Amino acid sequence: MSSTEPPSVPPVNVLPKVAAVGVADGERLRSVRLPGMTLTVRSRPPAGQGLPPALYVHGLGGSSQNWSALMPLLDGVVDSEALDLPGFGDSPPPDDGDYSITGHARAVVRHLDAAGRGPVHLLGNSLGGAVATRVAAVRPDLVRTLTLVSPALPEIRVQRSALPTGLLALPGVVQLFNRLTREWTAEQRVHGVRALCYGDPGRVTPEGFRAAVEEMERRLRQPYFWDAMARSARGIVNAYTVGGQQGLWRQAERVLAPTLLVYGGRDQLVGYRMAQRAARAFRASRLLTLPDAGHVAMMEYPEAVATAFRELLADTATAATTVDAAAGSGAVDSGNPAGDERTDGAVDGEPANQTTGG
Repeated sequence: MSSTEPPSVPPVNVLPKVAAVGVADGERLRSVRLPGMTLTVRSRPPAGQGLPPALYVHGLGGSSQNWSALMPLLDGVVDSEALDLPGFGDSPPPDDGDYSITGHARAVVRHLDAAGRGPVHLLGNSLGGAVATRVAAVRPDLVRTLTLVSPALPEIRVQRSALPTGLLALPGVVQLFNRLTREWTAEQRVHGVRALCYGDPGRVTPEGFRAAVEEMERRLRQPYFWDAMARSARGIVNAYTVGGQQGLWRQAERVLAPTLLVYGGRDQLVGYRMAQRAARAFRASRLLTLPDAGHVAMMEYPEAVATAFRELLADTATAATTVDAAAGSGAVDSGNPAGDERTDGAVDGEPANQTTGG
């Protein structure tokens, strides 16, 4: 079953109401209507004027809340926004039911184009890391820097602990899983997710655990939750099999933006061994490895990620100043800074250099 099949949930205007999504101190939510989709965007009031914009993209089964620990640590550095991908968090399903990597990338591009916020510092985790990689490759004009936390890039030898997540992509598995776990409480489900995603589940505070349980209860009341999970998992699996210029590793090689890679030594979903391959693939990359972190380092070790991100921005600004000074003295030929690199890729057939739409 393709991830582009018509959605098997009711239209947005007849979906039942569910509890309000959680909002941390200093955060605000707004709904953004775009062609074919409506996105919920979480933001923090900028701590100053003229701060560069940043956009955060969550992983499979996550939401913009996954960035709530990191965003306040970057107040005064960037103007932060985190979006709920279509079908996740508080965003309803996309009109066309497309949960592929390309479909999610289209949502990011449409939001940035409509808001006129680009180029942004783009951060992505897991599924969001794959999405951010594709956006950076096909729309380099929208991305200043790229930060990837355990990005879901193709692996030949997938970890055994990641197989159950991949099995969600198979037709009928979600229905079977729901039958087998019908009696599970929200607390039991959160315990399972925490054990899978955290290097040290004990780092989750009691308050954080209660908030996660409330969010789990809210999501389970959404009639499209499992559909979005299954189709997005299928989108990841499909992306792993795509070759040529649309392959994620080939697109990683095309990324022009300075890139920060963050990998956790206890990650059960993305292999720690992939860190070195990623560092080689992204041309202007730096690598932060956190031996005790799991799959969501920005939630487990937000201070370490924030420090590395600040260093990336500082070094990027210094490099840009040096290049500008050299160009001003005639020492640099700035006529074609990208060399022969092609940037005319597309997000599902949409030209990379277009200024409207996604």
